[in-house]
Amino acid sequence: MLDLSRLRALHAISVHGSVAGAAAALGYTPSAVSQQITKLERETRTTLLERRGRGVALTEEALHLAATAQQLLAIVERAETTLEERRGLPTGRLSIGAFASAARGLLPGVLAELEQDHPALDVRLTEVDPHLSVDLVAKGVIDLAVAHDWDIAPLPAPEGVAQAVIGDDRCDLLVPEGHRLAGRDDVRREELAKERWICQPPGTVCHDWLVRTLRAAGYEPDIRHQAEENHTQLALLAAGLGVAMIPRLGRGPLPAGVVAVRLDPVPVRRLYAVWRTEAARRPAITAAVTALQGRGSSVGLV
Repeated sequence: MLDLSRLRALHAISVHGSVAGAAAALGYTPSAVSQQITKLERETRTTLLERRGRGVALTEEALHLAATAQQLLAIVERAETTLEERRGLPTGRLSIGAFASAARGLLPGVLAELEQDHPALDVRLTEVDPHLSVDLVAKGVIDLAVAHDWDIAPLPAPEGVAQAVIGDDRCDLLVPEGHRLAGRDDVRREELAKERWICQPPGTVCHDWLVRTLRAAGYEPDIRHQAEENHTQLALLAAGLGVAMIPRLGRGPLPAGVVAVRLDPVPVRRLYAVWRTEAARRPAITAAVTALQGRGSSVGLV
């Protein structure tokens, strides 16, 4: 009989594309995941992973087994949901994925509240790219995600996934102290054509939003510096190396030498809680969504 935990490890590798990614999602070490796969290969008498450069690739047999594993995990989830629903209390493990600024600015309070109010609930947080979070929920890799979208980039809504609004996070134009716009009450996007920009790398939601927004205003942004973390962007701003548009959630106090200016119209990203519709009956999902929505206003979401 195949071991479910080993199938879960194989499924996680198929979703995340690497042993390290699967380990991070499951809360294990990479060596522990590798051991699970080795045991599964021994059980099935089948080679499941092949070396490809520095990484691994799933064999054809492994891909078929991973697809079956996804179906089995969905059946297990339905059984666990039924049991939790009958108890009427949030119990068991609840995995939450959130993008970086939400993990920093929203989730600490939510996790503390859930731990205090529901001691039988085992909540695990993983920081995930907002581009990936909805798909990870749909595939059953995580139970709940905090995702966001912008007006020009709506949140995808795959079949079998439900969502609820947590709140809106406003975005400011940040400029070095002494910049020509630092003393302004507000600034139009059309006035930013000649600025040097600091932003996240290509492929991230914020980078794509910035480029598309400024192109819509009639010009190509001059992006000089790219950094994943808001705190790195703030350090570059403080050094006078450009301007940036950074949302307020998780941003923290502005460092000396950096000034916030209101953009007109104000850019807004909307935060959502996202979960599988078949898990909607879980009291744990209800408790987590309620906590997220309640905490949103206290951290500045509108």
